[in-house]
Amino acid sequence: MAMSTVMQTITASPVTRVSNRTTGLNQAVPASGLVPRLRKRSAALRVRATRKDGQKEEAGPAAVPPKGSTKFTDVLAFSGPAPEVINGRLAMIGFVAAIGAELASGQDVFQQLANGGVPAFLGTSIVLSAASLVPLFKGVSAASKSDGIMTSDAEIWNGRFAMLGLVALAFTEYVKGGALV
Repeated sequence: MAMSTVMQTITASPVTRVSNRTTGLNQAVPASGLVPRLRKRSAALRVRATRKDGQKEEAGPAAVPPKGSTKFTDVLAFSGPAPEVINGRLAMIGFVAAIGAELASGQDVFQQLANGGVPAFLGTSIVLSAASLVPLFKGVSAASKSDGIMTSDAEIWNGRFAMLGLVALAFTEYVKGGALV
């Protein structure tokens, strides 16, 4: 039954001929299997309305209110704005601090943590997390304050690369058995 439905769908749909010039093989491919090209839509929101007398009116781009919620559970949710931004900022600072301390003292990441690095890490984490959460609880998003080369997307990607870099640095130093530099 399922095979019959598939065959009917294939035979009923439009067909596109595809040929291979090197082998001379011609194949019939269902057009429904081809991926359509999608147009990129404009980010501006246009408002259309119909008056009572039947004439249509069209307004210009409207201001879109911010989508973010200021509830604690929404801000700190898995897909919320805070976790990736805060972890990325901590990773950027941690990666630069780890490399800088390694160049200055010759100690790897694990030795830095063992020699009093935990209180500095916790203090930086608390201050940076609080500073990142205050604007989010006020309803201000990072995207609304970004412009030029300093965009919120660039910050997120830099944070992701810093997270990967910090893990790679720690793993490489663990495997090597000492400082990277």
